[in-house]
Amino acid sequence: MNPANVDAIHAFLDAVAACKGEVYLKSREGDVFNLKSSLSQYIAIGKLLEESGNAVVLSADDPQEEKQLQALLEKLSG
Repeated sequence: MNPANVDAIHAFLDAVAACKGEVYLKSREGDVFNLKSSLSQYIAIGKLLEESGNAVVLSADDPQEEKQLQALLEKLSG
């Protein structure tokens, strides 16, 4: 899970904003970032880029939204 560029990150965050439920990114260290929070977004995206996305886990309250976000990340990681 490693968005290729800034446009990909914006597209991902737009998709997160459209979700009705909460969306989380969990780091290898166990930190959990709520991606609906602007402050958490900055930290989480930094983690995502820093760790090349290999050591973070995306989850969402709504299983369908989680699947959609994971599919989008796969597409954006291209």
